[in-house]
Amino acid sequence: MPTYGYKCNGCGHAFERFQQMTDDPLSACPECGAAVTRLIGTGAGVIFKGGGAPAGGDPCCGTAAPCDNPKRCCQG
Repeated sequence: MPTYGYKCNGCGHAFERFQQMTDDPLSACPECGAAVTRLIGTGAGVIFKGGGAPAGGDPCCGTAAPCDNPKRCCQG
């Protein structure tokens, strides 16, 4: 389920809620009961794919190849 961010129009309380995409947006602040606004840009998750950095050292000179001594190989 996505996480949606909200901000209270009355007291300024900011909070997040897990909701299904088909749920109606919240309308009242849990702190004071005033109207809330759903914040834009929240609710999206990031999924990283791939193996990440290679094992066996740092990448060499901006390449994906591992290097045990980047100072030596990056001087050329």
